Amino acid sequence: MRFTTGLRWRTVKGVLKNPVFLLKAGFPVFAVPPGRSRSSADLMTSRISRFISTVLFLTFLSGSLCHASTQKLVDEVGREVTFPFPPKRIISLAPNITEILFSLGLDEEIVGVSMHCNFPEKAKTRARVGSYISLDFERILSLRPDLVVATGAGNTRDMVERLERFGLPTYVIFPKNVDGILESIIHLGKVVDREKEAIDIARDMKRRRGRVIELTRGLPHPRVFLQIGEAPIVTVGRGSFADDLIRLAGGENIAGKEKKMYPRFGMEEILKRSPEVILISSMNPKGDYEKVVHEWTRWKMLPAVKNGRIHLIDSDLIDRPSPRIIDGLEEIARLLHPEKIKRSMGS
Repeated sequence: MRFTTGLRWRTVKGVLKNPVFLLKAGFPVFAVPPGRSRSSADLMTSRISRFISTVLFLTFLSGSLCHASTQKLVDEVGREVTFPFPPKRIISLAPNITEILFSLGLDEEIVGVSMHCNFPEKAKTRARVGSYISLDFERILSLRPDLVVATGAGNTRDMVERLERFGLPTYVIFPKNVDGILESIIHLGKVVDREKEAIDIARDMKRRRGRVIELTRGLPHPRVFLQIGEAPIVTVGRGSFADDLIRLAGGENIAGKEKKMYPRFGMEEILKRSPEVILISSMNPKGDYEKVVHEWTRWKMLPAVKNGRIHLIDSDLIDRPSPRIIDGLEEIARLLHPEKIKRSMGS
């Protein structure tokens, strides 16, 4: 609003004394009758000037009422962010952020999203502003956002600082586990004036998580290997979302003690740790996962292969720190404890 208004004022200053422009614009401009002095014309122009000034002031005021106040909050990486409240034009720079914003009941406020945002369906209708590592700053500026929401798990510090230099308030979330996702939802609810909705979503997620924990309590914890990369084979280590999900679902991640969040594993190491369940994440949209599953069948000595417990799982449910992470938790629990979870959850 302030850039547009500034442009209007600069334009008005240059055209107030141009009757042709004022006529075309629809303002009441009259020719100076014969015999009238030049001072009368100046007086008329002065009156028109005051009239236009009043109109523009009221226009500016009505626009400003949409942002009757500003909010100052500290984001999840410790930055102080001041933004119009509630924000009316929001850009999301990550799929999980987009999912959270839509789940909070926002719709028209979301004007731009990153290129990989595919859920919910409405997200596909929004302007694309680039990827995690390559933002289209020109497109972002053209959308005139009053708030940009970024993630510390993909967007770089340089990107965020550049957005700030453009005068775009940028709030960063950075959840690291399921508890962190719940906190991010609450934080974003506060940022976009949907605090009640955020509390309700977090409460339901906690309830569903608690049910999974209760249903799997006391059951044997099968050894789990989760494959997220094909060549080389990459898995999930300590501190990853998926490691948290495997533990909460009543399993033991065979890479759970690895210091790296996403370590590479050779087949010799996998054979040594002998997983009882193999989960394959559909992270690569162009991946041939039938082939990936078939390749595992060569290793007959693995308990997971011997017992036919090789499963493909939707990566969007276990990789994105959004409300759907609980769908991912329930799915993993079903795969690890099929009899117990199917019977109790009615699926």
